[in-house]
Amino acid sequence: MEECISVFDMLKIGVGPSSSHTLGPWRAAERFLEELRQDFDLESITRVKVDLYGSLSLTGKGHATDLAVMLGLSGQDPEYIPVQDIDGIIKAIESNHLIQLGNEKALPFYILQDIVFHKDFLPFHANGLTFTAFFDNETEYASTFYSIGGGFVVKEERSDAKQKVAIKCAFPFPINNAAELLDYTQKENKSISEIVYANEISMRPEAEVHSELLRIWHTMLECMYIGCHSEGILPGGLNVRRRAFDMHQNLIGLSNYDSPQSWLEEIRKTEVKFRQILKWVSCFALAVNEVNAALGRVVTAPTNGSAGVIPAVLMYYMVIENHQADEKQIKQFLMVAGEIGSIFKKGATISAAMGGCQAEIGVSSAMAAGALCEVMGGTPAQVLMAAEIAMEHHLGLTCDPIGGLVQIPCIERNTMGAIKAINAAELALETDSKNAKVPLDKVIDTMWQTAKDMNSKYKETSEGGLAIAVNMADC
Repeated sequence: MEECISVFDMLKIGVGPSSSHTLGPWRAAERFLEELRQDFDLESITRVKVDLYGSLSLTGKGHATDLAVMLGLSGQDPEYIPVQDIDGIIKAIESNHLIQLGNEKALPFYILQDIVFHKDFLPFHANGLTFTAFFDNETEYASTFYSIGGGFVVKEERSDAKQKVAIKCAFPFPINNAAELLDYTQKENKSISEIVYANEISMRPEAEVHSELLRIWHTMLECMYIGCHSEGILPGGLNVRRRAFDMHQNLIGLSNYDSPQSWLEEIRKTEVKFRQILKWVSCFALAVNEVNAALGRVVTAPTNGSAGVIPAVLMYYMVIENHQADEKQIKQFLMVAGEIGSIFKKGATISAAMGGCQAEIGVSSAMAAGALCEVMGGTPAQVLMAAEIAMEHHLGLTCDPIGGLVQIPCIERNTMGAIKAINAAELALETDSKNAKVPLDKVIDTMWQTAKDMNSKYKETSEGGLAIAVNMADC
């Protein structure tokens, strides 16, 4: 059996701009701190160094990988750190040449020599990084981590492989693939969200599942709200102007509201035509990914670069399709989305460094399509069909960010992924699932094979595609 992957593993609250290049390295730094605390005395450490490899090096500056490892080593938590404090912490390290290791001990830290960028790739994964601690007795301790996408971090060590195999999933309905999930729904006469819920409450109290799902939604809603009310230029040097603000102003006019929830209610009163729907969905997605690009707080869904698709589609459902939608539908949507994402993670990848943008926008679109299909009344078979349709039309999508920044074409791609998700859900709802020709598991297999065949320059290295056709000077 596979390891248990919870909805809360797939939908994680963190800081932008990238789950694999920002959140993952940040978490790796936290884990390195844990190792140091467990085996050593922090007072005996005289210096720390970070080596970044492969994709983490090639696009690390644009993805704030260097900032993430410094924040992680400083003992900051990406889920709870006030984002307005980030700039001050980094500037203090830069100007004082000191880092507060674990927020406990000040160490000399010179960014240019203590964070080293290596263009070569480590063999285990494209996103590798090694932390080294130096001690006052002239010994050192090094630990290597791999950020495998979606904020997940692993180590290569194989000595515990047998132990990992022996760990059986404690879920009542352990799921390796879509076929198993569908089989459970048929045998138990349950919806996909009901199967997922049964799994989640086997790990934590029902009240916690409820509160955490709503915390995820409220973070998404607040992120859309902030993005729609923020204007200016995004950081990074591309001089990308925020667009959600103007689009939102043109859509909502002089409406009166004072909170994310009252804002949602006001949107429900606006004109609904096809063009307006396209604009609203695009606006929601743009808003999230503009916040993400500005190192704001987002929900990794399943990655930061694709964080706008799921909230945009869920918001579409709540303000356009079902004005009576409440916490029940929100929880349904998020649970289905999370489960579909976990199946992709098990069967392929959610890392653009491994699979290109099909692994990020493609997966997020599939997650959103399946989730929307269920809350719109689709059967489990139709839900999986919706996810398959969405991914089928993202196959081969490259990851080629200009300047290594999660801005062009990443922000716009979230709008496309959201629209495709809605279209895929509608196609599935209008189709007898018995007539489906391509099972979800087959498209996941195809996606993984496509990822392996894809040239590495199209997998988050900024060495091909738009990343070289359009340079920073053009912007």
